Amino acid sequence: MSALQNLAAVSGSIGSIGYGLAAIGPGIGVGIVFGNGTQALARQPEAAGLIRQNQILGFAFCEALALIGIVMPFVYGIK
Repeated sequence: MSALQNLAAVSGSIGSIGYGLAAIGPGIGVGIVFGNGTQALARQPEAAGLIRQNQILGFAFCEALALIGIVMPFVYGIK
């Protein structure tokens, strides 16, 4: 069975597959934000307030991308 036949055999919502792939990016981004934030807190604990504020802002931006990714299959769904 060729790759094209396998793709044609996929049944269900292609949007859910697309969202699964789109969720990889924000997941990696959140890991990078908190990993680097933890390193920064370990290196300079006196700047904890500023580092934590930037972590929360970075987390919010990454999660906004994930939420946009979950909405797009509904907006541009196949009818």
